[in-house]
Amino acid sequence: MSEGAIPDEIEAWFGHRGWRIRSHQTAMFDADRRGKHALLVADTGAGKTLAGFLPTLADFCPSAFGDSGPPEGLHTLYVSPLKALAHDVQRNLLTPVEEMGLPLRIETRSGDTPSDRKRRQRAKPPHVLLTTPESLSLLLSYPDSFELFAGLKRIVIDEVHAFATGKRGDLLALSIARLQAVAPGLQRSALSATLARPEAYREWLAPWGEIDAVELVEGEKGADPQIEILLPDEQRVPWGGHAATWAIPQLMRLIEANRTTIIFTNTRFLAEYTFQNLWDVNEANLPVGIHHGSLSKEARRKVEGAMARGELRALVATASLDLGVDWGDVDCVVQMGAPKGSSRLLQRVGRANHRLDQPSRAVLVPGNRFEFLEATAAKDAVEEGQRDGDDFRAGGLDVLAQHVMGCACAAPFDEAALLAEVRSSLSYAWLDEAVWQRVLNFVATGGYALKAYDRFRRIVRDRSGTWRLAHPEMAAKHRLNAGIIIDSEMLTVRFRNGRQLGRVEERFAAQLAPGDTFAFAGVTVEVEQLKDMDVIVRASAKAAMIPSYGGSRMPLTTHLAERVQGMLDDRAGWGRFPDDVREWLEVQDWRSQMPRPGSLLVESFPHAKRHYTVYYTFEGWNANQSLGMLITRRMSDRGLLPGGFVANDYSLGVWGLRPVKDPAPLLSPDILAHEFVDWVQDSHLLRRAFREVAVIGGLVERQQPGKRKTGKQVTFSTDLIYDVLRKHEPDHVLLEAAWADARARITDVGRLVDLLGRSAEQLVHVELDRVSPLAVPVMVMIGRESVPQGAVDDELLLEAESLAEAAMRVDPPVES
Repeated sequence: MSEGAIPDEIEAWFGHRGWRIRSHQTAMFDADRRGKHALLVADTGAGKTLAGFLPTLADFCPSAFGDSGPPEGLHTLYVSPLKALAHDVQRNLLTPVEEMGLPLRIETRSGDTPSDRKRRQRAKPPHVLLTTPESLSLLLSYPDSFELFAGLKRIVIDEVHAFATGKRGDLLALSIARLQAVAPGLQRSALSATLARPEAYREWLAPWGEIDAVELVEGEKGADPQIEILLPDEQRVPWGGHAATWAIPQLMRLIEANRTTIIFTNTRFLAEYTFQNLWDVNEANLPVGIHHGSLSKEARRKVEGAMARGELRALVATASLDLGVDWGDVDCVVQMGAPKGSSRLLQRVGRANHRLDQPSRAVLVPGNRFEFLEATAAKDAVEEGQRDGDDFRAGGLDVLAQHVMGCACAAPFDEAALLAEVRSSLSYAWLDEAVWQRVLNFVATGGYALKAYDRFRRIVRDRSGTWRLAHPEMAAKHRLNAGIIIDSEMLTVRFRNGRQLGRVEERFAAQLAPGDTFAFAGVTVEVEQLKDMDVIVRASAKAAMIPSYGGSRMPLTTHLAERVQGMLDDRAGWGRFPDDVREWLEVQDWRSQMPRPGSLLVESFPHAKRHYTVYYTFEGWNANQSLGMLITRRMSDRGLLPGGFVANDYSLGVWGLRPVKDPAPLLSPDILAHEFVDWVQDSHLLRRAFREVAVIGGLVERQQPGKRKTGKQVTFSTDLIYDVLRKHEPDHVLLEAAWADARARITDVGRLVDLLGRSAEQLVHVELDRVSPLAVPVMVMIGRESVPQGAVDDELLLEAESLAEAAMRVDPPVES
């Protein structure tokens, strides 16, 4: 074998399989041999995983190591966002390793790994360890981590787009910086099929300021995916709803016609709902499974094993399986509801046929007419090779605090040396000395307001300026509680006498303040108090101001939102739409106006003795929900008597007893300087964000030896601390981190800023005599929570038909 060439064993294995080594696989190997970091962007099914591991496999070929024997110790780390992906990669890597007879041991490590195996892995590590960011961070917190990682040669980060821009990416970036310090020769590789801006990810992957050290490798282009949009048998796309229940019989026929079908949904609730509906029509009793993050480890593993063995005909899944899992028998992927982004759609489509030379087949099932437009926009984007994704932002201070504590658990540290190490990552290159000292002070004492309490004293500085643990037991506490993923809680809605009405998602409850009203369990209730994990209410005769059915939503990407707006403005392109969708848009264009890119269309009209205003923002549900809370508060201040609001990804509908003659004052940018701050502080949004950062930052423990605190106990603890800090230390580092989360993640304030900027420049207000066709989808949502369970679909259908008849009627209007 010549120097730097792919070993003969690997060449022969590819030939035996009837494959060729693809150019991007060779390029990844060459980059490694030249000592370069590498970012591979390649289509699904292009052999990315094998490309990432090719240099590792080569190092364990007998022709490469010769008489010196194979490398000893931990050689390669593989980091993925999902436990299921790590197990899938292990299965697929074992095939070439076994068939080539390589002396290579591969193991996985995650929260599901038994503790005895974890101990053994530290004492006698495998050559390749497949893990997650959280498990890697914990490994680095042990004193023996320096010895464990000293000989590490490579780290491979799979599906890097899925977590690099969030807090898990912050944690991983800090871990990589530490690994590079422990093993200076470490080479970094990252893999993805769906990067919109590869240069930004090159910068994230590189040591800070060394972007040229990362080679961008682009994969060979594969077969174009085959994507179709499923329409109802009667060819009429529904006006409203997201569940697409109409498609269940057609889905069952798809399952019957294919070997294996994966049906992706955007929420766990929709996964369970779709799964149950499929079983109701599964007369042939075909094996159909379900997979999502709320299921037990045993249930997930059972389903994953059944899929790997080809025993299931269909699997209903959430995002828990849309990243890189390779099951070769999957020949059709279904997306229930709109995909919310072209990159997410491409990732999910790639689960079918998982081969570069064969097209992946996908079927999109829109739940309503806007979702049809969104599905069409996503399909167009995929076919044009356009991707979308989140932007990078400054690393979280709570994550940094957790990392500092982990470093102290491993060994005493010099603060200047650790600061230099932390700054070597893109996520924290911005960190200045003042912020660094605030973080150190927080980890050491809990901050000025808490330093009198010994339980917050975690690290101390000795006379030489070295930081070390305040007590050895702090290390065990840290490892029990470290992590980035904080489960969302459900809050109980109850009357003061204890009678329970049911439960709502914490995300919804966090927006409530005393006096707010919402419809729930068939009645209108007014919020009296949020206490621990309870929403205490009383019956109210007032109109329900806020809907309680928002649920957890995937955000609509800005790229896809702009595409949908462009489609609405492209009248010549409407000819490819179904007749009912085209007619819907044509009547809208005739009666009102179309939302145009770069502008904000606002419609006002009377309906059922109330006055409605619909804002066509296209900024996603999060931003629209936040805007609804702010606008209704401003309407109250101006005597417009708001009744409530509903939001979807595309628009916000607000109603009241008095008409909005000029929406501009309601949308002035100063709403973010005044009403936004008041709303966030008056509601539990900031408390909720604080609880998360307090847990991540290590201020509050979730886990104690032998038991785990309930959500109620954690919330009680964090609420007490929050009140103390708000009063005595309002500039506390965790309050700053909570505000950053509330602004960016919970309320999507960045998109609100863009929206209000557009409204100030290009606001188009149209006053109508009745509901417009484009307003029907959001209007259908009004009042659905007051409908008894089991009758929702029927009631919504009747309401949609009534609204649609009024909106689409072209004869002179009748008085409403």
